[in-house]
Amino acid sequence: MWLYLAALVGLYYLVRWHRERQVVSHLQDKYVFITGCGSGFGNLLARQLDMRGMRVLAACRTEKAAVQLKAQTSDRLETVTLDVTKTDSITAATQWVKERVGDRGLWGLVNNAGISLPFGRIEWLTKEDFMTILDVNLLGMIEVTLSLLPLVRKARGRVVNVSSIAGRMAVTGGGYSISKFGVEAFSDSLRRELAPFGVKVAIIEPGAFKTNMNNTERILLNVQAVWDRARPEIKEIYGEKYLASYLKLLSKSLRKACKENLSEVTDCMEHALTACHPRTRYSAGWDAKLFYLPMSYMPTFLGDAILTWVGPVSLPRPAKDL
Repeated sequence: MWLYLAALVGLYYLVRWHRERQVVSHLQDKYVFITGCGSGFGNLLARQLDMRGMRVLAACRTEKAAVQLKAQTSDRLETVTLDVTKTDSITAATQWVKERVGDRGLWGLVNNAGISLPFGRIEWLTKEDFMTILDVNLLGMIEVTLSLLPLVRKARGRVVNVSSIAGRMAVTGGGYSISKFGVEAFSDSLRRELAPFGVKVAIIEPGAFKTNMNNTERILLNVQAVWDRARPEIKEIYGEKYLASYLKLLSKSLRKACKENLSEVTDCMEHALTACHPRTRYSAGWDAKLFYLPMSYMPTFLGDAILTWVGPVSLPRPAKDL
């Protein structure tokens, strides 16, 4: 019995391996639009796809970042400035894409632009802090997708949304996990609705990687700034000792957990764009695959206990446990 079971499992992985090795034809004729190409995953993916011969349309937040990327790539790659929180900017970028893809449509849309700040304990933050992150990570992604979807449908192409393992399990406070849970929900609905049109939707769920978004110094300074403007009664409840312990723990966790090999993520993005049979979800990084993803399936009380007491984000005690 066990032998038959092992044979079935082996056959499953063999078939999956064969299917995932099949590559879409005529990649050199296909256009891919990527947001957030100024640094990090978007920047590396743009260069990676350009080296593969695809026609990359790279959106950067600033003109300076666009010029720097253009200097590192071939003449095939084109850049545009884009602020995903502004409708006028999205409208202009959409028209710019239309002029380039013409009747061929847009093969790939990669929603990569994202931010992680403001960051801190939930009670330290304001509604505006949450909205700042949601405007970029979720609402901006939705508006970009809605604007470019007719072009993607025309090409029967791909939508690749960058979520996070924090979209499976809320490991920190603030708006980041909330926005990524939203990305997961939006992507799931979009995948089912677009399937009849031949459009495939994939979700990328990276663990912790060393990008500008996870810059330790910036995050620590931001947490301190959030604390400084918190209400006096909140500071009294948590206490300065809590803040010091929290900053120390956060610094240690970020420096230890963040990996430098960004290609673990961009290889997943590339596969989602170029494979004939892409996956629905891609978990990138050992922490995502072996720690957070399995823990998301555990009973809630067990996951809470691990994160609170023994996990990389275990927390100190507040000054007043009311």
